[in-house]
Amino acid sequence: MDKLDLKLLKLQAQGHIVPDKSLLKTPEQIEAIRKSAALNTAVLDHVEAHLRAGMSTAEIDKLVFDYTTAHGGIPAPLNYEGFPKSVCTSINNVICHGIPDENEILEEGDIINVDVSTILNGYFSDASRMFTIGKVSPEAEKIVRVTKECVELGLAAAKPWGHLGDIAHAINTHARKNGYTVVEEIGGHGIGLEFHEEPFVSYVAPKGTEMVLVPGMMFTIEPMINEGSPDFFIDEDNGWTVYTIDDGLSAQVEYMVLVTETGIEVLTK
Repeated sequence: MDKLDLKLLKLQAQGHIVPDKSLLKTPEQIEAIRKSAALNTAVLDHVEAHLRAGMSTAEIDKLVFDYTTAHGGIPAPLNYEGFPKSVCTSINNVICHGIPDENEILEEGDIINVDVSTILNGYFSDASRMFTIGKVSPEAEKIVRVTKECVELGLAAAKPWGHLGDIAHAINTHARKNGYTVVEEIGGHGIGLEFHEEPFVSYVAPKGTEMVLVPGMMFTIEPMINEGSPDFFIDEDNGWTVYTIDDGLSAQVEYMVLVTETGIEVLTK
C-alpha cells in the first residue's frame, strides 16, 4: 500500500468521499487526453470563426463533423445513446442538448451554447462556449457574462485536496448574487477514458462536501445558469433537448480540467 492509498483511506475514515483509484489518470493517459483536448479546442475555435446570424445550426454541426474527422477525431455526441448529431447547439431558452437542425436559423439577438466533445485515439474531451449573435439585449449579455464569471470563480475555488463542493459553492453564490438560479439535476462529470465517468459534479452542493479533489482526477466544470426557475422539461419528441420551465434564458460554459499536485490545469474550454 503506497502513500496515496494511505491518505485516501485516512480521508475516507474521516467521512470524506474519495475517488476510486481507477478515476485517477496516469501520466501516459493524461498526455493522450491532452491531445484530444487540443483538438476539441481547435474545433470550438473553428466554429467561433464561422458563427454568424443567418446560418443554421445544421451548418454548425457540419463544421464540427468536418473539422473533427479531418484531424483524425470522432465527434463524441454522434450516435451517443441515440443522439443524432455531432454537437449540441442550445439557443436562448434551451438549457442543453439542443439538436442541430437545418430549419433552426441563428438570428440577431440570440445567445447560443455550442457544446463540442471529441474522441481522439480512444480518449475523450469536452467543452462548450457561449456566443452572442450580433447585438443582444442587456439581459442576454448579462447572463452570458455572469455564467463565464461563475465558471472562472469555480475554477479559482478548486484546489488539490479540496472538495467538489468548493467549486459548487463559488458558482452558486455568484449566480444567486446576480439573481440567477443553477440547474440542480444536470451537472458535470468525470471524463477522459469514457465520455461520462464518475463523479457527478453538482453546482449547488455546500462548500466542503462532495468528492475530494485528488491529483489525477479529470472532470468538467459546466454549470447551467437560468434567468428564472432552475426547473426544466425535456422535449417529448426528440427525448434530448432540455428547456427552461418558464421560457427564461439559460447559459452554460464548460471547462474540462485536471487536478494536479500543484493546482488545476484547464485542458479545454
